[in-house]
Amino acid sequence: MMFEEIVKNATIFSVKKIIKNSMNSYLHVKDYQEEVVRDFDKKKNYLLYMHIPFCHTFCPFCSFHKYKYDEERAKSYFKYLRQELRKVYNEGFHFDSLYIGGGTTLINEKELIHTISLAKELFDIKEVSCESDPNHIAPSSLKQFSNLIDRLSIGVQSFDDEILKKVARFEKFGSGEVIEEKIKAMVDLIPNTNIDLIFNFPNQSEELLVKDLKIAQTLGVSQITTYPLMNSELTRTSMNNAFGEQSNTKEYEFYKLINQELKSFDKNNAWSFSKKRTALNDEYVGSHNEYIGIGSGAFSFLGGNLYINAFELDQYASLISQRPHAIIAGSHFARREQIKYHFLTWLFNGKLDIDKFNATFETYIQKTLAQELYLLKRAHAINIKENIITNTEFGNYLALCMMKEFYSGMDKIRAMFRQNHLKLAV
Repeated sequence: MMFEEIVKNATIFSVKKIIKNSMNSYLHVKDYQEEVVRDFDKKKNYLLYMHIPFCHTFCPFCSFHKYKYDEERAKSYFKYLRQELRKVYNEGFHFDSLYIGGGTTLINEKELIHTISLAKELFDIKEVSCESDPNHIAPSSLKQFSNLIDRLSIGVQSFDDEILKKVARFEKFGSGEVIEEKIKAMVDLIPNTNIDLIFNFPNQSEELLVKDLKIAQTLGVSQITTYPLMNSELTRTSMNNAFGEQSNTKEYEFYKLINQELKSFDKNNAWSFSKKRTALNDEYVGSHNEYIGIGSGAFSFLGGNLYINAFELDQYASLISQRPHAIIAGSHFARREQIKYHFLTWLFNGKLDIDKFNATFETYIQKTLAQELYLLKRAHAINIKENIITNTEFGNYLALCMMKEFYSGMDKIRAMFRQNHLKLAV
């Protein structure tokens, strides 16, 4: 093995270890018995994340917080979600962006329309991004959202029928060809349409990945997001049952192939590609340093603090009825960990203005993160010119690895709360 490859492999290992160690420190979560008072800048616009925790069936690779859909339970949940919206308004927050995730966000269209409309009434929200699956994108349904949603992200994952069968999506959403036709029928109804693809499935070949990417480019969508398969503690058993033991040995080779196939697209961040570069994409943590999450199991990051909402639906409803919010636990990031977190999110976007970063976070990363910067430069992951850091292709892959490890750490928090606080209704 050439020396350069040794350095790159060592850097990947080191970067993953740095993020894992940082995330382990975040796992020192403290339960809050009393009501929490959040300190924040009342003149600042934050991003609002809204969680819809319902699905008809569960996919083996998905680690997000969710319940089996029940219409009456969902109606009750949306009622409390709107109540929480009013409470964050009364708390004094300002939001200019709304990201709606799940779960299956469009699972109850009437309730979602009512909730988005209220959010826009309360706050000066200029852009709304929403997730969906292929079963909730019929033109007749989406026309209702034409003035409410600016970006719709559709979880396709793959157009290959064998992969769709293994991840329990073939019977639920149809074949790859059926999904293609569904997307073609709706693509002009929402200003920005994104499709999510997953790469590095076990037994996925380069030919299958290229085929997925080529199909995606024929559909007229404005964005394509390519996630590496994330094998967290919450999904490992179900994924092993579907595919057998997994390996990441092809991940970097696949990533290079994706960049080659989508070279005509602009790069929003390490895994998002657009026909025209935009800040409106799936990774709100990459474009917003601080955000407020509402809904069952939602996370907020504010002033160096991670806040965690109640997961169990009855507890969530009870807290919203009695308190300003549904926060049940949290963790404080040490100063250096905060800087590392922000450095990761900025680097994930492909470019970092050192002077702007230092001014924004009142730091001097040339000293605070000297070890990390040396490691990245030594591995030819970044270039620094006139105090601007830009990622190389390998640097973008490292940013992808760092974000992947970050999400794995968040999954550990979800797993902890599922074990200690929650019995999911399945």
